Amino acid sequence: MMKALIIEDETAAARNLAAILRQTAPDVEIVATLESVEESVEWLRSNPHPDLLFMDIHLADGDSFRIFDAVEIAAPVIFTTAYDQYALEAFKVNSIDYLLKPLNASDVGRALAKLHRLTSVERSDYGSRVRTLAASRREEVFLVHVRDKIIPLHRSRIAYCYTSNEKVTAYGFDGAAYPLDKTLEALQGLLPESEFFRANRQFIVARQAVKEIAVWFGSRLTLHLTVETPERIVISKARVPEFKAWLRSLHPVE
Repeated sequence: MMKALIIEDETAAARNLAAILRQTAPDVEIVATLESVEESVEWLRSNPHPDLLFMDIHLADGDSFRIFDAVEIAAPVIFTTAYDQYALEAFKVNSIDYLLKPLNASDVGRALAKLHRLTSVERSDYGSRVRTLAASRREEVFLVHVRDKIIPLHRSRIAYCYTSNEKVTAYGFDGAAYPLDKTLEALQGLLPESEFFRANRQFIVARQAVKEIAVWFGSRLTLHLTVETPERIVISKARVPEFKAWLRSLHPVE
């Protein structure tokens, strides 16, 4: 009996998948159905891992790839998504299975058949490919809501991130605004220090976006970017040495 875990925050989609598995794969036992990143991490830390995971990419509390930050998962994963072009292309390149919603029995059966054909070595390699993809996605791409779609935003397109009224927005070099579901503190840990600097409590700026640096009131600095900002970016006197060190690390003196 193969044990499977379903990670899906849409009740109807979870029930549909469970019904398909009962119909097409009676040898698959669903050990649990989870709805969030937080719940999934807690469950995986306190229970034996299943033989297979069905994982929706977009969960209520964020990108499901965050689960891989907290838990080592070796079992094969079949991802499900309504639409995520970046992920689909990445899955194809890395030969990782995915299912497009709404799910149907033939697609689920085909994915399971592919997994059944994997050797033990291939299964181990499969898990490694998923973890590698999760790491690269975490480091380089953020999922953002734009009108009725969720699209990938590569970090190279971010000029600065700004927080106001407990909302964080990334602004592209084209001036477009992208709301994020992360705090500025969380972003600071995800964006590489070689490319981004935490200017103050409200701004993280990209190196490529810095146009001019000016002294402000004798001891502080102001940054002028290549794109407009909602307010002046001020670096405090205490942060100036750190900022200058950051600049020197980018442009070392020969």
